[in-house]
Amino acid sequence: MYAGKYFAMMPARRNKMTKIAIWCRHNGDNIIGIGSDIPWNIPSDVRKYQKIIAGQPLVMGRTTYESIPPETLSQAEVYVLSANREYETANPERHRVITDIRKFKDFDGNLYICGGAGVYEAFMTLSPKLLPDIVIDCVYDGPLQKLDGVPVHITPCIELLAKKYFKIAEGQTQDNVANHLYVKRGDFVDQSVLRHILSIIEQPN
Repeated sequence: MYAGKYFAMMPARRNKMTKIAIWCRHNGDNIIGIGSDIPWNIPSDVRKYQKIIAGQPLVMGRTTYESIPPETLSQAEVYVLSANREYETANPERHRVITDIRKFKDFDGNLYICGGAGVYEAFMTLSPKLLPDIVIDCVYDGPLQKLDGVPVHITPCIELLAKKYFKIAEGQTQDNVANHLYVKRGDFVDQSVLRHILSIIEQPN
């Protein structure tokens, strides 16, 4: 099923909350990082990622937060998941520390889930009310850089993706990165959110 047919089936309504997981993984082994680094550098994929999340509330773990240049997130509303409630963010007015992921069960508004692996897995496994409504699955099919550190993968999330979601669209493949859009089975999600994502992944960057 692809986006046009999906839109024809779904009612035109706005949900109170839409949770969107967005990741880029390596084809075949589902690696998203080695240590705290990403083992590929695809500028077009970074631009697409930044367009999707621009102006949106974001949630991420501390390692992911610290890996992103501060200026990139300076105007963003960011929730940093950390067990350390004393953790200091770069922008305390807009970047808040959250110690309990369950607070997002009834979050009011859209929420983009940006990693890392532990955060993705927590949203996808801890509670049905945390399960993302939409998954943007970017798949890199190229060589990995040789980096020091332990490979980080999201295989449990990809296994759940096959069981609990269905694909509604494939975006542009550019620079060895293919973009796939999934929605949770049994859900009708906010059309405006889907159209925003589609308008970006279907165009070259």
